[in-house]
Amino acid sequence: MKYKALIIGGSAGSFQIILKIISKLPKNFHLPVFLSLHRLKHIRSGFVEALSTKSVLPIKEPVDKELVKSGIIYLAPANYHMYIELGGRIALSTEPPVNHSRPSIDLSFFSAANVYRDKLIGVILSGANRDGALGLRQVKKYNGLTIVQDPLESQINTMPNAAIEKTNVDYIYKTQEIINFLNKIEK
Repeated sequence: MKYKALIIGGSAGSFQIILKIISKLPKNFHLPVFLSLHRLKHIRSGFVEALSTKSVLPIKEPVDKELVKSGIIYLAPANYHMYIELGGRIALSTEPPVNHSRPSIDLSFFSAANVYRDKLIGVILSGANRDGALGLRQVKKYNGLTIVQDPLESQINTMPNAAIEKTNVDYIYKTQEIINFLNKIEK
Protein backbone atom coordinates (compact mmCIF):
# COMPACT_ATOMS: atom_id res chain seq x y z
CA MET A 1 0.00 0.00 0.00
CA LYS A 2 1.25 3.43 -0.82
CA TYR A 3 0.95 5.90 2.06
CA LYS A 4 0.68 9.62 1.45
CA ALA A 5 1.08 11.18 4.92
CA LEU A 6 2.21 10.55 8.48
CA ILE A 7 0.66 12.22 11.52
CA ILE A 8 2.08 11.94 15.03
CA GLY A 9 0.43 13.09 18.24
CA GLY A 10 2.14 13.41 21.59
CA SER A 11 2.11 15.21 24.89
CA ALA A 12 3.95 14.87 28.18
CA GLY A 13 6.87 12.49 27.83
CA SER A 14 6.86 12.45 24.01
CA PHE A 15 9.54 15.04 23.18
CA GLN A 16 12.52 12.65 23.46
CA ILE A 17 10.63 10.01 21.46
CA ILE A 18 9.85 12.56 18.72
CA LEU A 19 13.55 13.48 18.60
CA LYS A 20 14.50 9.81 18.18
CA ILE A 21 11.92 9.23 15.46
CA ILE A 22 12.69 12.30 13.36
CA SER A 23 16.45 11.78 13.74
CA LYS A 24 16.07 8.43 11.96
CA LEU A 25 13.88 9.57 9.06
CA PRO A 26 16.05 9.57 5.93
CA LYS A 27 16.61 12.57 3.70
CA ASN A 28 14.52 10.91 0.97
CA PHE A 29 11.51 10.28 3.27
CA HIS A 30 8.69 10.87 0.82
CA LEU A 31 5.72 11.70 3.09
CA PRO A 32 4.69 14.97 4.65
CA VAL A 33 4.84 14.58 8.44
CA PHE A 34 2.39 16.40 10.70
CA LEU A 35 3.31 16.79 14.37
CA SER A 36 0.47 17.71 16.70
CA LEU A 37 2.16 18.08 20.07
CA HIS A 38 0.92 19.67 23.24
CA ARG A 39 3.15 22.66 23.95
CA LEU A 40 3.31 25.58 26.31
CA LYS A 41 1.20 28.22 24.59
CA HIS A 42 3.27 31.20 25.69
CA ILE A 43 6.58 29.83 24.38
CA ARG A 44 6.57 30.50 20.67
CA SER A 45 10.20 29.98 19.72
CA GLY A 46 12.92 27.40 20.16
CA PHE A 47 10.84 24.27 19.58
CA VAL A 48 11.42 24.05 15.83
CA GLU A 49 15.10 24.84 16.35
CA ALA A 50 15.44 22.06 18.96
CA LEU A 51 13.79 19.53 16.64
CA SER A 52 15.80 20.73 13.63
CA THR A 53 19.09 19.85 15.32
CA LYS A 54 18.12 16.17 15.06
CA SER A 55 16.44 16.00 11.65
CA VAL A 56 17.77 15.94 8.11
CA LEU A 57 14.25 16.84 6.94
CA PRO A 58 13.13 20.46 7.10
CA ILE A 59 10.87 21.27 10.06
CA LYS A 60 8.54 24.23 10.06
CA GLU A 61 5.54 25.73 11.74
CA PRO A 62 3.14 26.23 8.84
CA VAL A 63 1.29 29.42 8.11
CA ASP A 64 -2.45 29.40 7.48
CA LYS A 65 -3.35 27.99 4.04
CA GLU A 66 0.18 26.73 3.37
CA LEU A 67 0.41 24.08 0.68
CA VAL A 68 1.52 20.66 1.98
CA LYS A 69 4.72 19.29 0.43
CA SER A 70 6.31 15.87 0.73
CA GLY A 71 9.42 15.44 2.85
CA ILE A 72 8.64 18.31 5.22
CA ILE A 73 7.79 18.02 8.91
CA TYR A 74 4.98 20.40 9.88
CA LEU A 75 4.76 21.24 13.58
CA ALA A 76 1.47 22.65 14.85
CA PRO A 77 2.28 26.14 16.14
CA ALA A 78 1.90 26.84 19.85
CA ASN A 79 -1.68 27.76 20.78
CA TYR A 80 -3.13 26.93 17.33
CA HIS A 81 -5.19 23.99 16.11
CA MET A 82 -3.73 22.55 12.92
CA TYR A 83 -6.08 21.12 10.29
CA ILE A 84 -5.22 19.44 7.02
CA GLU A 85 -7.71 20.48 4.33
CA LEU A 86 -8.94 18.85 1.16
CA GLY A 87 -6.82 20.29 -1.61
CA GLY A 88 -3.61 19.79 0.35
CA ARG A 89 -3.44 22.89 2.50
CA ILE A 90 -2.95 23.45 6.21
CA ALA A 91 -5.39 25.59 8.15
CA LEU A 92 -4.67 27.12 11.54
CA SER A 93 -7.33 28.06 14.07
CA THR A 94 -7.64 29.67 17.48
CA GLU A 95 -10.98 27.99 18.23
CA PRO A 96 -11.39 27.00 21.91
CA PRO A 97 -9.15 24.23 23.27
CA VAL A 98 -10.30 20.62 22.89
CA ASN A 99 -9.37 18.21 25.69
CA HIS A 100 -7.83 21.26 27.39
CA SER A 101 -5.40 21.52 24.49
CA ARG A 102 -4.63 23.79 21.56
CA PRO A 103 -3.33 22.30 19.37
CA SER A 104 -5.77 19.41 19.70
CA ILE A 105 -4.36 16.10 18.54
CA ASP A 106 -7.89 14.84 17.88
CA LEU A 107 -8.72 17.74 15.53
CA SER A 108 -5.49 17.31 13.55
CA PHE A 109 -6.08 13.55 13.24
CA PHE A 110 -9.76 13.97 12.24
CA SER A 111 -8.84 16.34 9.43
CA ALA A 112 -5.88 14.27 8.22
CA ALA A 113 -8.02 11.10 8.20
CA ASN A 114 -10.68 12.89 6.16
CA VAL A 115 -8.12 13.98 3.55
CA TYR A 116 -5.76 10.98 3.34
CA ARG A 117 -8.19 8.16 4.23
CA ASP A 118 -6.47 4.75 3.85
CA LYS A 119 -3.22 6.44 2.81
CA LEU A 120 -2.56 7.87 6.31
CA ILE A 121 -0.35 6.54 9.08
CA GLY A 122 -1.37 7.79 12.53
CA VAL A 123 0.90 7.46 15.57
CA ILE A 124 0.06 8.25 19.20
CA LEU A 125 2.87 8.69 21.71
CA SER A 126 3.21 9.33 25.44
CA GLY A 127 0.87 11.84 27.07
CA ALA A 128 -1.10 12.65 30.20
CA ASN A 129 -4.60 13.08 28.80
CA ARG A 130 -6.93 11.32 26.36
CA ASP A 131 -6.40 13.67 23.41
CA GLY A 132 -5.72 11.72 20.23
CA ALA A 133 -7.73 8.60 21.13
CA LEU A 134 -10.80 9.63 19.10
CA GLY A 135 -8.64 11.00 16.29
CA LEU A 136 -6.77 7.72 15.97
CA ARG A 137 -10.11 5.92 15.91
CA GLN A 138 -11.05 8.14 12.94
CA VAL A 139 -7.84 7.16 11.14
CA LYS A 140 -8.79 3.51 11.63
CA LYS A 141 -12.38 4.17 10.49
CA TYR A 142 -10.98 5.31 7.12
CA ASN A 143 -8.69 2.26 6.98
CA GLY A 144 -5.54 4.23 7.70
CA LEU A 145 -2.74 2.50 9.58
CA THR A 146 -2.67 3.05 13.35
CA ILE A 147 0.31 2.78 15.68
CA VAL A 148 0.46 3.43 19.42
CA GLN A 149 3.62 3.68 21.48
CA ASP A 150 3.81 0.73 23.87
CA PRO A 151 2.28 1.98 27.14
CA LEU A 152 4.91 0.00 29.06
CA GLU A 153 7.59 2.13 27.38
CA SER A 154 5.72 5.44 27.56
CA GLN A 155 6.85 7.93 30.16
CA ILE A 156 3.17 8.77 30.75
CA ASN A 157 0.85 6.07 29.42
CA THR A 158 -2.57 7.78 29.65
CA MET A 159 -2.66 8.75 25.97
CA PRO A 160 -1.45 5.40 24.59
CA ASN A 161 -3.86 3.50 26.85
CA ALA A 162 -6.78 5.73 25.83
CA ALA A 163 -5.97 5.19 22.15
CA ILE A 164 -5.79 1.41 22.62
CA GLU A 165 -9.09 1.48 24.53
CA LYS A 166 -10.90 3.41 21.74
CA THR A 167 -9.35 1.73 18.69
CA ASN A 168 -8.40 -1.73 17.55
CA VAL A 169 -4.93 -0.44 16.66
CA ASP A 170 -2.78 -2.10 14.05
CA TYR A 171 0.45 -1.99 16.03
CA ILE A 172 1.59 -1.34 19.58
CA TYR A 173 5.28 -0.61 19.14
CA LYS A 174 8.26 0.47 21.17
CA THR A 175 10.13 3.49 19.82
CA GLN A 176 12.69 1.48 17.84
CA GLU A 177 9.91 -0.58 16.24
CA ILE A 178 8.13 2.64 15.16
CA ILE A 179 11.39 3.85 13.61
CA ASN A 180 11.97 0.51 11.86
CA PHE A 181 8.42 0.53 10.46
CA LEU A 182 8.64 4.10 9.14
CA ASN A 183 11.94 3.36 7.43
CA LYS A 184 10.46 0.37 5.61
CA ILE A 185 7.26 1.89 4.22
CA GLU A 186 7.01 1.71 0.46
CA LYS A 187 7.06 4.71 -1.78
